[in-house]
Amino acid sequence: MRGTGRAAVSPRVSSSHCHECPQSDSEVVGVAVIRPHVMRLLFSDGVVRDAQYVPGKGRGSLLGPLENPDYFAQVRLDPEARTVVWPNGLDLAPEVLHGDYEPNEALGFQDVTPTRQPA
Repeated sequence: MRGTGRAAVSPRVSSSHCHECPQSDSEVVGVAVIRPHVMRLLFSDGVVRDAQYVPGKGRGSLLGPLENPDYFAQVRLDPEARTVVWPNGLDLAPEVLHGDYEPNEALGFQDVTPTRQPA
């Protein structure tokens, strides 16, 4: 996925910052797990993205639990952080999930949003 303005993983959780990127106004306002390791994200600007976690591709101790699809499914929306979070404190920068910036570290997520077919 293309990355974030503030951090690939929130500064509270990791030091993987994108210092030179401006912060985006994109906020995650909805999340649903649609199949194992795949979540559908709704952003405040109306964009919808499907993000897939690819086991074994992410680096970092907080990403490890996502290998388990049952743990991945515990993703929740944190309205204060305006993004998705997991019980271990992992939260992903909405700008990365939105596709505005590349993450600074390998997160193991990829955009699998289906393309619309012309009518």
